[in-house]
Amino acid sequence: MNGGDSGGSMATPVQKRAHEAWRIYKYYLDKTTPHSTYRWIGTLVVFLIYCLRVFSIHGFYIISYGLGIYLLNLLIGFLSPLVDPELDASDGGGASLPTRGSDEFKPFIRRLPEFKFWYSMTKAFCIAFLMTFFSVFDVPVFWPILLCYWVVLFVLTMRRQISHMIKHKYIPFSIGKQKYSGRRSPGSSAASRAD
Repeated sequence: MNGGDSGGSMATPVQKRAHEAWRIYKYYLDKTTPHSTYRWIGTLVVFLIYCLRVFSIHGFYIISYGLGIYLLNLLIGFLSPLVDPELDASDGGGASLPTRGSDEFKPFIRRLPEFKFWYSMTKAFCIAFLMTFFSVFDVPVFWPILLCYWVVLFVLTMRRQISHMIKHKYIPFSIGKQKYSGRRSPGSSAASRAD
């Protein structure tokens, strides 16, 4: 039966409150969408609080390592196009990146949009911060090895991603609106000098 039927299962008061809280949360989350600078400042604050917590108690390095791997995965999704040009070239259809100057402009569409990138990153920092309150996650490890391994992984992954960008000639960032300097007709430039 449908939830709208009088004979159907009714939501408990706890479920109603949880749904209402989720709806309010989503409302305020949606209101933050146009304010990207403030969102990223908030994420930076959460990151600094997490770092302060980890460095002040000298532990939970395995959580930080897992967090770093997850953030690297998010970054790759953020820097990658929605449709991989290597895979898309075989079928010849769909949106593809321009390869020649004469090709039609096609905007760069990310595999992971900025808002989802920010939201996943902030959520990851908050979850990692909460995990630092449970000693079961404080696995004793030699942290310099984890740091070196993560740096090597980051360098190799970014080198591969940058070579992919160069090979397929795309830049995942928009540097602002392009300004074109069109040719003026001889009459219009003479008129502008007379003024």
